[in-house]
Amino acid sequence: MSFLPPQSSSSAKARYAFDGIRAQIRDLHTETIANLALRARELGDVIALWYGEGDLATPSFISDAAKAAFDDGLTFYIPNMRGYGPLIEALSAYQSRLHGQPIPTTRTTVAPSGMQALYMALELLVDVGTNVVYVAPQWPNIHNAIHLIGGEPRPFALDFDGDWKLDLDRLFATCDARTRAIFLSTPSNPTGWTASRTEMEALLEFSRRTGVWIISDEVYNRLYFDGDCAPSILQVAEDGDRVLSVNSFSKAWAMTGWRVGWLTHPSGVADQIGAMTQYINSGTAGPIQAGATAAITRGEPLVEEIKARIRTGLDLAYDRLSHIPGIVLPTKPRGGMYAFFAMEGESDSRRLCADILEKARVGLAPGYLFGDASAAFVRMCVYRDAAQIETALERMLAMKN
Repeated sequence: MSFLPPQSSSSAKARYAFDGIRAQIRDLHTETIANLALRARELGDVIALWYGEGDLATPSFISDAAKAAFDDGLTFYIPNMRGYGPLIEALSAYQSRLHGQPIPTTRTTVAPSGMQALYMALELLVDVGTNVVYVAPQWPNIHNAIHLIGGEPRPFALDFDGDWKLDLDRLFATCDARTRAIFLSTPSNPTGWTASRTEMEALLEFSRRTGVWIISDEVYNRLYFDGDCAPSILQVAEDGDRVLSVNSFSKAWAMTGWRVGWLTHPSGVADQIGAMTQYINSGTAGPIQAGATAAITRGEPLVEEIKARIRTGLDLAYDRLSHIPGIVLPTKPRGGMYAFFAMEGESDSRRLCADILEKARVGLAPGYLFGDASAAFVRMCVYRDAAQIETALERMLAMKN
């Protein structure tokens, strides 16, 4: 028996089917640069710097470890849903050393991508009718993941006056009785803004006083130029604190296509996170985790190589861009892999990116994708071969001079 009124057209049937899905899904859309990418294919000879991805292929020591795992038969379910034993142990040792605090294996869960780790963090906390305050400009996946789960995404904009700055008093005032978490990315995508240890301590104190969780996206944590790693919430929090740290192998280990990340959480929710893992993805593939184990145990030279590559690209970008009349170039970021800038008198980043694409054959990401706070800015990924970055910048200079 059909519960739909008789319809003669396929479009009407599609409309009724559409009406039957969750409201959060009905208006969901992907944030893309599809139109720019289509035009780039028509133009040809475009240097695409709009994606948040480097140009280094995963090194062989990581790939070989995954291949060996295939050959050794690591192709069955991993019994511990929270991760492959050697990788969980390696992450415990790695994080304890990096952050100067003991982080036992009970605090780490491996996920098939940092995005899925992030999604599990939100699923753990967010109910319909609650909100998450997130620091913006921000990667669009954050806003939409909160929305997808059924929570209210509540952006909080960094101040900008030549540099991006966090006003903690205003941030805390944005929270209310329905706020489940404050979300921040540090170093940030797209701005490169990095929270200080003092700011992390203030966030932790606020969490302890109010019960609001802190979710710290630290995917760019190792891509930091003033030390071994950026200040981390894990450096100041204790096991019992309401703190979640999201991380990924994608950026600092050249593994974007591998889709493997991890979530660091209180030991007290390990069982719940393990159960969520079972029902969301049934764990991460064994050979992928074997490759990640090689990355975390043998990958320090690779991390340093990638940091040097990014820093060279960022130095080039700031040197060349500073010669463009009207450029709004923030203080050079201390972390991340992007140059994020604007042009005086140009408030529409979509139009600015289209103009640069047409005249300079350089593809940049428009800042409106990252929220209203950055609608005039554009993002350039500098995790590329220095010669390619230099060519792109020379084209942009020629366009403006």
